Amino acid sequence: MPPEGEGPTPKRALSLFDSTCLIVGIIIGVGIYQTAPDVAKGVACWWGVVAIWVVGGALSLCGAIGYAELATAYPREGGDYVYLNRAYGRWAGFLFGWIQLVVVRPGDIVVMAFAFATYARVIYDPFTGTDFAYCQQVYALASVAVLTLVNILGVREGKWTQNLLTSAKVLGLLATVAVALIAPGSAVATESAVAAESAVAAESAVAAESAVAAESADGFDPWPMSVALILVLFTFGGWNEMAYVAAEVKNPRRNIVRALVLGTLAVTVLYLLANGAFLLTLGYGGLATSEAVAEETVSTVFPHTGGRLISALICISALGAVNGLIFTGARITYAVGAEHRIFRKLGQWHPRTGTPVAALLLQGAIALVLVVLLGSFLDAVLYTAPAVYSFYLATSLAVIVLRRKEPDVQRPYKVTGYPFTTLLFCAVCGYLIYSAVTYAFGNHVDTVWILSIVIPLGLPVYWISRRMSASSE
Repeated sequence: MPPEGEGPTPKRALSLFDSTCLIVGIIIGVGIYQTAPDVAKGVACWWGVVAIWVVGGALSLCGAIGYAELATAYPREGGDYVYLNRAYGRWAGFLFGWIQLVVVRPGDIVVMAFAFATYARVIYDPFTGTDFAYCQQVYALASVAVLTLVNILGVREGKWTQNLLTSAKVLGLLATVAVALIAPGSAVATESAVAAESAVAAESAVAAESAVAAESADGFDPWPMSVALILVLFTFGGWNEMAYVAAEVKNPRRNIVRALVLGTLAVTVLYLLANGAFLLTLGYGGLATSEAVAEETVSTVFPHTGGRLISALICISALGAVNGLIFTGARITYAVGAEHRIFRKLGQWHPRTGTPVAALLLQGAIALVLVVLLGSFLDAVLYTAPAVYSFYLATSLAVIVLRRKEPDVQRPYKVTGYPFTTLLFCAVCGYLIYSAVTYAFGNHVDTVWILSIVIPLGLPVYWISRRMSASSE
């Protein structure tokens, strides 16, 4: 980063509330609405749904406390980039920044932009009745462009937008829970689910634990529990974002840890409430077979306007995630530019707006290109998954490496349950990497080829950057 006095640097403008909103806003995108039914297919009963979401929250917390130790020990802008630099060398930090710049962050932004576009089209499709087939791309492009501009205007504008969207989406989720409680059919649905489980149990003593019995009773093909867990952890993704803005957090030694823990716990509670609402209204079988679970839940009370209400809620959730990803992602690019000559223009903080304008513009431009090239929510997810979990693994292992390599560094917070919680999370990351790569090879070979070219390209770019730095000395 630029030495003190060489130019504008990040200011500590984020309070504990701002930081917690940032985490909650990024985690709660649209995953809970899309994955809840498929997660239910991977368990045998209603309490299995509750249990697997609790496990997902606990595993995410294991990862979050590892990042909390690193962020409080090294409270600088850039997150993983800083930790990987110190743990493995400058090449590792650069490769992380490169992959975040060209693969992960623009891809994550595009995932949420497509999610917003899908439901925005339900509310209003200006091209209805025409042959124009790219309405979703138009909405996705607009969301990326507008929110990038908002974040360029200043930190206050970016964080206020995030706080507003996060507050709205949390209130929306709580409203869905409230609807389930007052829905006239919720008690009937619950009683029906219990009666169905009792009938199955009467036919077979092991029916409640058998996937085959679940398929017979509820009319769906059960999924392996491993698939359900992958979907749960995907839905919890984003808790690590706090590390990217550590240099802008007020009282970082206390608030970084608090924001990570509070944000992860708050999301876990909200996800449990949401799944409880779905179960109460639709029953276990209804949840597992639903194609639009939140819409069906709300429609029990608002049959005529429920679809539009839930579409608006999902749009707000997706926009909150897009804004948070844009806000934090540009800080990674800024950190890379501040230390590598080849990206020097990206490592500058604009003196008037107080934001990394060049980093925001480049990130936004790549995201806009990916909207056009990838074309769908699923392709965008597959574009990012292997790289995301690889760096989760590398950064979590950095907790162990840096304790040995830099034992004298002050650590205001140390991982609770170390090393078991860290190793547990690393094992989960390894499993998810294997699963993501296996799935991509089996279903989306084109994505694998793109990544196999783009990711290694970072190493020659790093070599060129080193040569440029050496020649200037």
